[in-house]
Amino acid sequence: MGQVISHSLFTDFDIDLFKGGKHYRLYEKMGSHLIEVDGKKGTYFAVWAPSAKAVSVVGDFNYWLEGDHPLNVRWDGSGIWEGFIPEVDKGTKYKYKIHSHQNDVKTEKADPFARYCEHPPNTASVVWDSKHQWKDDKWMGYRADKNGLDKPFSVYEVHLGSWKRKEGNQFLSYLDLSKDLVRYVKEMNFTHVEFMPIMEYPYDPSWGYQLTGYFAPTARFGKPDDFKVLVDMLHQNDIGVILDWVPSHFPEDAHGLGFFDGSHLYEHPDRRKGYHPDWKSLIFNYGRNEVRAFLISNALFWLDQYHADALRVDAVASMLYLDYSREDGEWEPNIYGGRENLDTISFLKELNEEIYRSFSGVQTIAEESTSFPMVSRPIDIGGLGFGMKWMMGWMHDTLEYFKKEPIYRKHHQNDLTFSMTYAFTENFMLPFSHDEVVYGKQSLLYRMPGDEWQRFANLRLLFGFMYTHPGTNLVFMGGEFGQSSEWNFEQSLDWHLLEHEVHSGVQTMVKDLNQLYKNSPALYEKQFSSEGFEWIDYEDHENSVLLYIRKGHDAKNDVIVACNFTPIPREKYRIGTPKTTKLKELFNSDLKKYGGSGMENKALKTSKIPWHGYEKSVEITIPPLGMVIFQ
Repeated sequence: MGQVISHSLFTDFDIDLFKGGKHYRLYEKMGSHLIEVDGKKGTYFAVWAPSAKAVSVVGDFNYWLEGDHPLNVRWDGSGIWEGFIPEVDKGTKYKYKIHSHQNDVKTEKADPFARYCEHPPNTASVVWDSKHQWKDDKWMGYRADKNGLDKPFSVYEVHLGSWKRKEGNQFLSYLDLSKDLVRYVKEMNFTHVEFMPIMEYPYDPSWGYQLTGYFAPTARFGKPDDFKVLVDMLHQNDIGVILDWVPSHFPEDAHGLGFFDGSHLYEHPDRRKGYHPDWKSLIFNYGRNEVRAFLISNALFWLDQYHADALRVDAVASMLYLDYSREDGEWEPNIYGGRENLDTISFLKELNEEIYRSFSGVQTIAEESTSFPMVSRPIDIGGLGFGMKWMMGWMHDTLEYFKKEPIYRKHHQNDLTFSMTYAFTENFMLPFSHDEVVYGKQSLLYRMPGDEWQRFANLRLLFGFMYTHPGTNLVFMGGEFGQSSEWNFEQSLDWHLLEHEVHSGVQTMVKDLNQLYKNSPALYEKQFSSEGFEWIDYEDHENSVLLYIRKGHDAKNDVIVACNFTPIPREKYRIGTPKTTKLKELFNSDLKKYGGSGMENKALKTSKIPWHGYEKSVEITIPPLGMVIFQ
């Protein structure tokens, strides 16, 4: 039998916090840690397995033999097994062999707190420590200002495995991406990157949404420190990093969290609350203190150790409702007879409270598709405490409208204007995400009607409308240059399309739109307040024209937006204006450099002709399928 030295990183206070669900830095104690004990270098291991009668560490250092290196169970009833094994060094592969009290079951599990995992399809954990020296002090110093809710959020959503590939369809590494991706995002003037899950996952077609290594960046693209280099380089180039985070469910893979110690440890024991019928996965037990501590520690880990600036929390709706994707009889109401999961609600509040308390200038963003109230409102007034929420209703209605032939759009103008009836009930982010370009939905470009010219004009108009609608913005990779085929996670985006002027035109426009958004306080200072928006006219259904004003703190920065959703140019189109003498065209989606027809507005002077309820008005040109911004 190998030598295991009795040792602990836990204090009694740690254990009390853990049992109470209030230990939010568990990654500092649990898992594997390279330390020195009595002058001997080695690794300390700690794992939570309360239903075990024996736990041993198996790995390449002991030929994977069970019982050679048994851990000791703590005396305090915490269910934590621990011990120090000398000479086990960085890079050692290991798992926990757990012999359960339940039916004498034996499980062999990856470490839930491992900082690094083997490259899939291999499943062992790897002893690791980080040597990265951060160089993003400047960014971290002013992040609170950059990342505020009254600042521009123009988010580029990226799947690392398919943004771009090397020869032979090989992945770019984190280090490759720290050059190529950073350069591209900066050139395109996006303010933030959102990474689809980079935590370790076994199954490529899950796109990373079925996690097994919650504390480990996937080994597909390199080592943990290489991912830190990528984040560091983004920060050094003034780009914020949003990580997709998945506390909603986890897969049943044998080495994962499911049935961990022979009992339902992480998942809810009642299948009505613990199994997800849509994704055939397990659901965390949000009422169990230690599970809450695990999840909140995990969220804080990415903000602390990897300097993430925001977490976008996946599938919040599936967590909030007991009847989500379930028929009658397949779910049980809460104690008040309702369908809300009360454990989830208190968990999400605790999560957000701790994140905002512990880190300056970060945000949490909920992917929540229902009308659950006050998702992005403060906890002290009854909200869930998220910073923002995805505006799924706006996304759905807008895409429904845009796919209609322009001749029919006059009957559906309400699809576009309806969002303003609820736009300020939450802090909304407008998402055109990966979910909109898969499973037969087609690319954004090919959802647009008409001939090639009209398709591209519609796409440019769609982005123009999105960026001038109240809220922050998210564009999935490929959309910004009019990717024509659906997203395929197994290959690169179609970068060769940029050889065609129509595609490079869309890309140039998105680049300019991002710059304009960053430079126009009226588009972000009051993006979540009704004070930041005013209709000029939403009733011209016949011409499918919308006119509105976006406002910031200083009226001189206000902008007027005119959208024409038909291919018929609107010339000498009269619009009412606030007290001003001149209008200057700031942006036009129809410029020739974008692939448009080149209909522009030169110097415009207002006249004292009352219109749209204003004392003054002006005649403008709104190009075909075009959007113009005036100051």
